[in-house]
Amino acid sequence: MSADKTPSQEHIEIYGAREHNLQNLDLTIPRNKLVVITGLSGSGKSSLAFDTIYAEGQRRYMESFSAYARSFLGGMERPDVDKINGLSPVISIEQKTTSKNPRSTVGTVTEIYDFMRLLYARSAEAYSYKSGEKMVRQTEDQIIEQIFQAFSGKKLSILAPVVKGRKGHYRELFEQVRKMGYSKIRIDGEVQELLPKMQVDRYKIHDIELVVDRVLADEADRYRITQSLKTALQHGKGIVMLLEEGGQIHHFSKFLMDPQTGLSYDEPAPNSFSFNSPYGACPTCNGLGVIEEITRENVIPDPSLSISRGGIAPLGEYRDIWIFKKIEAILKRYKGSLSTPIDKLDEKVIDILLHGDKMEVAVDSVKYPGTKWTTTFEGILNFLQKQQEGGSDKLQKWISDFTTTRTCPDCEGYRLKKEALHFKIAERHIGELAQMDIRSLGDWFATIEERMTDRQKLIGAEVLKEIRKRIGFLLDIGLDYLSLNRPLRTLSGGEAQRIRLATQIGTQLVGVLYILDEPSIGLHQRDNVKLTRALKDLRDMGNSVIVVEHDRDMMMEADHVVDIGPGAGRHGGHIVASGTPEQLLQANSLTAKYLKGELRIAVPAKRRAGSGKKLKLKGASGHNLKQVNLELPLGTMVCVTGVSGSGKSSLIHETLYPLLNRQFYNSKKEPLPYKEIKGLEYLDKVIEVDQSPIGRTPRSNAATYTGVFTDIRALFTELPESKIRGYKPGRFSFNVKGGRCEDCEGGGMKLIEMDFLPDVHIPCETCKGKRYNRETLEVRFKGKSIADVLDMTVEQAVAFFENQPKILRKIKTLHEVGLDYITLGQHATTLSGGEAQRVKLATELSKKDTGKTFYILDEPTTGLHFQDIEHLLEVLQKLVDKGNTVLIIEHNLDVIKVADHIVDLGPEGGEKGGEILFSGTPEKMLGHLGSYTAQFLKDELTRKVDIEV
Repeated sequence: MSADKTPSQEHIEIYGAREHNLQNLDLTIPRNKLVVITGLSGSGKSSLAFDTIYAEGQRRYMESFSAYARSFLGGMERPDVDKINGLSPVISIEQKTTSKNPRSTVGTVTEIYDFMRLLYARSAEAYSYKSGEKMVRQTEDQIIEQIFQAFSGKKLSILAPVVKGRKGHYRELFEQVRKMGYSKIRIDGEVQELLPKMQVDRYKIHDIELVVDRVLADEADRYRITQSLKTALQHGKGIVMLLEEGGQIHHFSKFLMDPQTGLSYDEPAPNSFSFNSPYGACPTCNGLGVIEEITRENVIPDPSLSISRGGIAPLGEYRDIWIFKKIEAILKRYKGSLSTPIDKLDEKVIDILLHGDKMEVAVDSVKYPGTKWTTTFEGILNFLQKQQEGGSDKLQKWISDFTTTRTCPDCEGYRLKKEALHFKIAERHIGELAQMDIRSLGDWFATIEERMTDRQKLIGAEVLKEIRKRIGFLLDIGLDYLSLNRPLRTLSGGEAQRIRLATQIGTQLVGVLYILDEPSIGLHQRDNVKLTRALKDLRDMGNSVIVVEHDRDMMMEADHVVDIGPGAGRHGGHIVASGTPEQLLQANSLTAKYLKGELRIAVPAKRRAGSGKKLKLKGASGHNLKQVNLELPLGTMVCVTGVSGSGKSSLIHETLYPLLNRQFYNSKKEPLPYKEIKGLEYLDKVIEVDQSPIGRTPRSNAATYTGVFTDIRALFTELPESKIRGYKPGRFSFNVKGGRCEDCEGGGMKLIEMDFLPDVHIPCETCKGKRYNRETLEVRFKGKSIADVLDMTVEQAVAFFENQPKILRKIKTLHEVGLDYITLGQHATTLSGGEAQRVKLATELSKKDTGKTFYILDEPTTGLHFQDIEHLLEVLQKLVDKGNTVLIIEHNLDVIKVADHIVDLGPEGGEKGGEILFSGTPEKMLGHLGSYTAQFLKDELTRKVDIEV
């Protein structure tokens, strides 16, 4: 093979890329390097990385399928690009959380838990959950030897257990063994003669053993005893019991058995330790670790109300329906009424209402004098429970308002059957390991051989190697604070992406092109080094790595940087700089100016002191929080920061926000444990803006979410053409019949279900993605149809609706948060986590604030360029200037340095976190030792000062 490589082998060459807003760009990217694509939000980074490079790689992969498989992908289009050379197989690792399934956990997706299941199935020691004794298994020879050693000279009955703890009459069983020649049977501890047509009470639980033989444990009878024992083991499916003359029972098994109680376990297999398998999952919670419980407190939230005034929440206020008449009949029996406050009713009556009872009801006294009949009142809790288990989705959603989520009482949150939790290695069961944070788990596995037997070491050598390797990958990318049983749906986009990155590193693939979308989301500056190292490891294996990223450190560590701009939307789509980080700094782009310090987000001249009022939360102790006391000055911009896993989400999202939500909106969600909260009287509204999607289907978009589409439809309804045709607002809705395209039911896209691949959305062939039928599209405002309006960018819509104040106010907020480049009808499924969050923020900004509103934002800088962060901060500062409080959970130093008040949690993640290290202004924080944030903040502020000098 020639040593000279062709250019296409050394580079990925892109010619004529025009996807979305890309302006026919040509680009050469070096292969087997770490390449960062950066630029303003909406400039075309994702269009280049995902919609062009990844889409073409995916299309080429699909082309390798058989004709039959490709027939399902008939609508999959080639990206709008002339040519791409040097493209390797492509793997995309995007921001969106990988799964909303509660059964997907960190352990299952990284496969660490799968290896642990294998380890436990093959080498764990079993213990009895009844006596705590170690379970034993014996061969036939061992059982025989034990009989002669322990019972020599004693009279014994050899029993074969055939029924254990089950109901039934067992007539056929008795007849079958009687025909085999057996004369005695032991039923529920009593030996009886086997008689013709014999049976037992079918409604009672029975233990039945077949008396195989009665022998004297003497060496002379060894052959007979051996044969009887083999027969008993055969009938008892590997289990045999010995009955002494005095009545003592002894248990023996070829499988795992507790010699004291006779408790036996099935032979363990990997699925015995899986909470996704019926063989391992706890039957009470079905392997979820939590149960939804309908509680008395949720059904009767205010006992001072009477039943007629809505004291029983699921029933509401009195109506002339059967349930109230039945309750009234019950109350009459106990001298109560519907108008009696519930807390004044007898406890027995409340118990009957909730749990049900049998009751006598008088029949028509004229027709049937003195006659009564018995009816059963099911009870409100029982009824709700039954509907929760088997009712419709709508009914189950309604019932969820009266449920409380709590840890499963049977498995204590471990998700597994009790048998699985009694298999141990080094005195720990698999559930305990799954609840450890990754750092502790790594330490435990590092020294496990010291506590293992020689047999366990031999069996587990290869498995332990794989487990340690995968744990090492998670540690390398700064996820040491997570635990294996953490559900994937609870992770941020960045955490989920980094887990998938660790999994990919573990696959050890070579020659692959990886494309990542902002993997630094949710990562503290301290851990950025670990992430960069992991990406470089991926590169050094012989892979190409393309990262869409705004992080300063990541750009400076890259081998090659591509800067797209100069603006967003139609003003972007050009390459403004491409080369090494050093070459980027020589460019004149916005990114380069921020990196050099020519442009910067200024530190405010004066910090706000706030309104003088404070919100105080005391004794927060949920998850890893250690009796935290939080004090927030109202009327300020507060930034809550700290290393990943330090307890920020536990404190704000799971303690403070549910508390405020319950106060202002009667939310049923319970906050994590706390002692008290003060200062609620100074607030009247709470708004949380997180990164969850604004919708999960192509039907959801920015226009519908913000509510501006309702106003746009009303405008089209008022047009003369609509009035002549008699069109109502529903005619312009793509969610109801009438004006929409019925082929795609207004979605604009059609779903092709793939048997063994993710579902594919393709444009509707009838309406070409416009969502509406021809008649609806004939109605135009200023020459534009309703579909044209949905295709407008926010920037275009601001100009188009300049004389429609109601519409303009809502669209302008999208413009203010930097979303000029998205279209009004852009499908929610195509928005990044950061874009979805800014759509939510715009929706809240379009509402009138009260001056007493408490805003909570979760990493609003996700997906934002330095310039966009400046615009966002301007919007947030205006909110605070009106007297509102804005609390931001953030790692971005540009946000931290402009905050009026900082709350820093730490010092580490997981169990080593959960404390407030500092609370005060950024200036006061600089001298605080022991805070990682303080160290980076000091560098940030010093760097700016140097530039100014």
